[in-house]
Amino acid sequence: MATIVKDISGAVSGETADANSFWRAGHRPTLIAAFLYFDLAFMVWVLLGPLAPEIAKTLSLTPAEKGLMVATPTLMGAILRVVNGLLVDRIGPKLSGAIGQVIVIVGLLSAWLLGVNSFGGTLALGVILGFAGASFAIALPLASRWYPAEHQGKAMGLAGMGNSGTVLASLFAPTLAKLFGWNAVLGLACIPLAIVLVAYLIMAKDAPNQPAPKKFTEYFHPLKTADAWWLMAFYAVTFGGFSGLASSLTIYFTDQFGLTTVLAGYCTAACVFAGSLVRPMGGALADRIGGIATLTIVFIVAAVALAGVSMAPTIGTALALFVVAMLALGTGNGAVFQLVPQRFQAEIGIMTGLVGMAGGVGGFYLASSLGFAKQFTGSFASGFLIFAGLAVLALAGILLVKAKWRANWSTGARI
Repeated sequence: MATIVKDISGAVSGETADANSFWRAGHRPTLIAAFLYFDLAFMVWVLLGPLAPEIAKTLSLTPAEKGLMVATPTLMGAILRVVNGLLVDRIGPKLSGAIGQVIVIVGLLSAWLLGVNSFGGTLALGVILGFAGASFAIALPLASRWYPAEHQGKAMGLAGMGNSGTVLASLFAPTLAKLFGWNAVLGLACIPLAIVLVAYLIMAKDAPNQPAPKKFTEYFHPLKTADAWWLMAFYAVTFGGFSGLASSLTIYFTDQFGLTTVLAGYCTAACVFAGSLVRPMGGALADRIGGIATLTIVFIVAAVALAGVSMAPTIGTALALFVVAMLALGTGNGAVFQLVPQRFQAEIGIMTGLVGMAGGVGGFYLASSLGFAKQFTGSFASGFLIFAGLAVLALAGILLVKAKWRANWSTGARI
């Protein structure tokens, strides 16, 4: 434990020492634009989660339908990340991001004006919100291509900290729904989205090292390597756990402990904030001690915390364990994306899409399985236990590949 604390302290001091080098190496306005775009996109991506209790009352949804409703944006975001990864490498990240933002704004405005009046309507809205979740495959390459290998963890971590937008949804959506109705929240969300779109168009700039377009089939060559599949599996656990919990915790707190939607939103925001805050720290720690060592710690802590949640007797215990789990998973998100550009820098666009897709699939599984677990067993426990088991399998995987990766990857950065 003393060694781990020393390593973390070293990571923080190391990050301070080379801060000037980091900011000189890249393009600060683009990094800020990538963060803002990602942050607001993630805010609306998980919007159905905080609104789920109110929507469920209005439309008389079952627990399984609630689970599928909040999981649909996650699944569609996963699928569309591959599409966005291809677009990034074909037309560049800035234009790809502008297109995605316009689609989301138009979709939300349409839903607000026309209304969402059925379970099928919520699923259709979830498909549109998937474009917001797919922003991941644009914001990260937009920032990453400006930075050298030794700063990838910090750059990807800071851009990826945009997943803190899920905190905004948890904090404000339930309160706004109480004041104006949940359908009005869909229209209100368009205001900050439009502001950020304007800022993005002004500030963002594609890096000069944009790779030349390839044949369509060449983009999927990384899938012929085992490394790509391992990175996808690790992110399915770290980001899958983060996004699945971000979408589901408001439902969990209201159903399990009878909290109001507003109070449940605050509890969810606390958990999500913890996971979002540490993402850049996870990247910096991975730069310092290596992504493999960081993920080893992450999977152990996440497995123990999620298993503990399944048996938590009180809301205080559950909340504390969720915070610990989110801290671990958020750190893991940063660590995985310290590794991705070390192995696949030339294919960073499509690999961000593929790895991000795997994370979205993991989030879809967790969010939907919690709904089915509640409906068919009367408890969320089995859903959390299975995901804890997946963290244990991921731990076994990282221990299996670490020697090969350290021997074969030579980028000048810690692996």
